[in-house]
Amino acid sequence: MKNIIFLMSLFLFSCQEADHNKKNDATSSIDNTLKEEKPNISSEKKEEIKEKIIEKKETTEIKKPTTIIESEVVENFPWTTSDKSVSFIKNIPTPEGFTRVNYSENSFGDWLRNLPLKNKNKKVKYYNGGTKPHDVHEAIINIDVGNKDLQQCADAVMRLKAEYHYSRKEYEKIHFNYTSGDKVSFDDWRRGKKPIIKGNKVVFSSPSGSINNSYTNFKKYLIQIFSYAGTASLSKELKSIALKDIQAGDVFIQGGFPGHAVIVMDVAQNNNGDKIFMLAQSYMPAQDIHILKNNMSNNMSPWYSTSFENELNTPEWTFHRADLKRFP
Repeated sequence: MKNIIFLMSLFLFSCQEADHNKKNDATSSIDNTLKEEKPNISSEKKEEIKEKIIEKKETTEIKKPTTIIESEVVENFPWTTSDKSVSFIKNIPTPEGFTRVNYSENSFGDWLRNLPLKNKNKKVKYYNGGTKPHDVHEAIINIDVGNKDLQQCADAVMRLKAEYHYSRKEYEKIHFNYTSGDKVSFDDWRRGKKPIIKGNKVVFSSPSGSINNSYTNFKKYLIQIFSYAGTASLSKELKSIALKDIQAGDVFIQGGFPGHAVIVMDVAQNNNGDKIFMLAQSYMPAQDIHILKNNMSNNMSPWYSTSFENELNTPEWTFHRADLKRFP
């Protein structure tokens, strides 16, 4: 016990001595500067200037530290359930003669291609535990749907885009617009600057002074986005893309109430340059994000050809060539 008291006393004395030495060093430095720059001022004036400089320096140095709560995520796919993932998007075979196009490592397309899938015999589940009665899926992405009727069509697209940037700690790139047109970013949200709905207007709180990068806080942000954004707002954020330029991460979208959106998960082509693509969706009510079958071509399913004329017929929605868009 005595040893502990002695060590504590020694530590306090050492800290006090170090602080005293620092102050002496600072005072000596100020003395030298004043001697060089203001040689003719009185001793009283010098002391007054020294006190003001030291006081200002101490006030500047004693700042309240910003609290940063870092993400607890230690893997690329923190949402995976206890179901053993047996495969990935990239393991879904292409039709004969087609090979997957190349994507840069760590690009959005590469990330989508490496998403894990649930066991092939799984059924699409609703947010409330119910089972989707229509068999429209080839595979189910192993990602949670939540326990609220929120993660529907456009929400699933935004979820994947946000998860990609979150996995790379690109927080400033995570932002979506409410239906009102107000931009709500995770970069603001994690700093405590949050949207507040007042009637038909959106106002924002002041930053809290702390930073919360945790996955739990990220999911809270997404719930807000799912509640106040949708196909109508997302379609206005995206830019139109020619079908010949299609790539993973692009979105077929029709904004409306309701509208619908499906995301391009992968792209392949043959030696002639013909392209095919794979689609994923959530739907109403909120449900597992799943890879869509191509009911128009069993031989090609779950891939779709870019050679369709005007209408793209998916199991639960019909899109048009002009509906293809991309995140800016």
